[in-house]
Amino acid sequence: MTSAPDFRVRRVYEPPEADDGRRVLVDRLWPRGLSKERAELDEWLKDVAPSGGLRKAYHAGELDFEAFEAHYRAELAEPDHAAAVGHLLDLASASAVTLLTATKEPDRSHVTVLVEHLKQRPGPGR
Repeated sequence: MTSAPDFRVRRVYEPPEADDGRRVLVDRLWPRGLSKERAELDEWLKDVAPSGGLRKAYHAGELDFEAFEAHYRAELAEPDHAAAVGHLLDLASASAVTLLTATKEPDRSHVTVLVEHLKQRPGPGR
């Protein structure tokens, strides 16, 4: 039996910590005002972020969080997103993975939904 994957959530603007493991940016857009050097990330995985249309609708207030979550979960099942989810699960089988976002409120964003989704998926060896 393997242990549950270790996914952490942090804002990309925060300095890295020793226990971050792999640092993966999971936003579709590059964070405003942040250089690639300062971000100190291992990779940028745009394909796991919500579509541009869904992101814009949520930020414009056209969708509440529950509707956004339902739409985003549906997107995560699509092939491009599913491949990115599989990649994150593969990374988590080797070490902790810190999911980075520029979102001001990570608890009410796609990252929270993504972590829940990842924890419900079977990963390698599970």
